[in-house]
Amino acid sequence: MKAHAPLVLPSAHDALTARIIERVGFKAYQTGGFSLAAAMHAVPDVDLEHFGEKSDVVRKILTASPLPVLVDGDDGYGDAKNVTRTVHEYEAMGASALFIEDQVAPKKCGHMSGKQVVERKDMVDKIKAACAARTSPDFFIVARTDAIEPEGLNEALRRGQAYLKAGADGIYVEGPRTKRELKEIGTSFKGVPLATSILEGGGKTPWMPPEEFHSLGFTMLLYPTSILFRATKAIEDAAQDLLRGHRMQQQQAVNLKQFEEIVELSYWAKIEKQFS
Repeated sequence: MKAHAPLVLPSAHDALTARIIERVGFKAYQTGGFSLAAAMHAVPDVDLEHFGEKSDVVRKILTASPLPVLVDGDDGYGDAKNVTRTVHEYEAMGASALFIEDQVAPKKCGHMSGKQVVERKDMVDKIKAACAARTSPDFFIVARTDAIEPEGLNEALRRGQAYLKAGADGIYVEGPRTKRELKEIGTSFKGVPLATSILEGGGKTPWMPPEEFHSLGFTMLLYPTSILFRATKAIEDAAQDLLRGHRMQQQQAVNLKQFEEIVELSYWAKIEKQFS
């Protein structure tokens, strides 16, 4: 974050996406529940899948790129025991950071309506458990609050301060609705690693250039849908063209040589030649 603030974090829903994110020049990325749920099961982000399913996919994604990764830990999947296991396993996989949120289960996408949050003390206990569970202080723990919608901005700010006191390395305030709210959040957490998400295509938080978010105090910017929504449209267009018997237009796609470069065919061919 010091070298690349604001740290822009697109969401990788599979290993191929993680590889492409690295190739185009990003310095880090995230694995988000919204995109994972859609890619795994074609379902919305409404708590239909949990640690076992998500961690298996995240493990595969992490192998595709050496970039630092912020993993979506949802609500920690239960009490302090579950939070502890979540931290243990994602740290062991090689994730660089993890965020957990204070929603009541069943949780949902942070830009959906109808969210509820747990008691502040319950989330404080989860943060303490998460910090105690990590084996390295470099494993970065972010506490997310979804309290703006159900309890108002002031309560979200109070929760953020309580989570920092509990040991969180950074704060993630979900769902700011106006630039005024963004400015107030940035002022309240001045000097603190601070994140929010920009759900392009219909989210609650207004879109601004990353530099403008940074000027308001935000150092991590999560984009959970930007790649997923565009990829979805590309898949839909390709399927429709095939159905209609239309030939693929080269300007709309990579070619075979380019794809082989992305999946590193030459590396595997070298191994095959050397050891076969």
